[in-house]
Amino acid sequence: MFPKSLTLTALLALGVAMSAAAEESHGFYRVFVADHAAASVTAIDLARPENRWHFATSGQARPQALAGGAVVALVQSDADAVQFVTSGVRLEDHGDHADLEISDPALSGRPLTGPRPFHLVLHDGQAVIHYDKGAYAEFLSEAALQKGEIVPRRFDQARAHHGFVTPFGPVILSTVASDAPVEGDAAPPRLGLQAFDAGGKAVGDLAPCTAIHGEAFSGKYLAAGCREGVLTARLDDDNVVYQMLPYPADFPPATTGTLHGLTGLQAFLGNHGPDGLSVIDPAEEPHMRRIALPARRVDFLADPVRPGTGWALTEDGQLHRIDVLGATIAASAPATAAYSMDGHWNDPRPRLAVAGDEVLVTDPQAGLLRRFAADTLAPIGIIEVGGLPYTLAVVGGSGAQH
Repeated sequence: MFPKSLTLTALLALGVAMSAAAEESHGFYRVFVADHAAASVTAIDLARPENRWHFATSGQARPQALAGGAVVALVQSDADAVQFVTSGVRLEDHGDHADLEISDPALSGRPLTGPRPFHLVLHDGQAVIHYDKGAYAEFLSEAALQKGEIVPRRFDQARAHHGFVTPFGPVILSTVASDAPVEGDAAPPRLGLQAFDAGGKAVGDLAPCTAIHGEAFSGKYLAAGCREGVLTARLDDDNVVYQMLPYPADFPPATTGTLHGLTGLQAFLGNHGPDGLSVIDPAEEPHMRRIALPARRVDFLADPVRPGTGWALTEDGQLHRIDVLGATIAASAPATAAYSMDGHWNDPRPRLAVAGDEVLVTDPQAGLLRRFAADTLAPIGIIEVGGLPYTLAVVGGSGAQH
């Protein structure tokens, strides 16, 4: 399922080497945890949890690391705002070593405001915020954000909808919504993906992808979920080439709407139905393999350090390490009390993140951030956060600390 230029043996060796490197050097990590009910975000140093900083927001926030972790965006969809925080952690690569500069985090610049910011896409050195009720997106240079310069460049769409926009080589890819009338506050149906120039003029045909949702990048591919399957896009001599990967006939009837790009190999990990994951190879067959989970899925992600590894938490409170190569569950262990998936999608439930050789799990019911060893899944500590700790983002890495 992997590019012919990267053999399975080489991939496994790469995974062992990267995993070993992660375990040998714990590095420095700072986690930003948003509260589900209170309008606040707390930054905590994992090595010294007593070191923490609190940031007031306009509403419930979703932290997302930008610019290699130097900046954290606090996306507040219901409050129509995006704030930026300099994380205080900057990793500078010098080839034979990396310098890690650590300082206090601080709010940066003025907040951006607009009608329901939601998806924030990072690609080609740009951070792109899509405003679901505004019919536009804003482009921000990640390099400028590191300097505290928040200068958005607007990209207009034909109709407001829940979607995303991203730079893609010489063009801009944008989701496209139907222009058919809708009743009341209903969102218009999403039709697919299309290439535009910087001025918003279409420069390619619409690639159909009904109810398109869940963008991710891996290798030279962009992938997004559709009712028909998973749509991929790649560049061929500056031309966008699309391919629809249909759901296999032996998959249960369900769709993929969230995708994560894998590290160290060209593949994606996606959801499939309430109790499954899908491993997606955009280049070679079989394009999709399904992993059945023992209970409904609460959260999942691709490991940013260990190639071929994913993580999932199910509503029975079990944490699962996913072997992407084998499309299997490699190990499982209890992590939290049970969290039912009945109810609203935004109810306070655990969320996952990876910090070097640790897996972090928020536990809103207990007011805790739980820490687990990535290699054994053994619990290695808890951090009392208080309130309802919900979404989180991790910054940091290994290097010579200054």
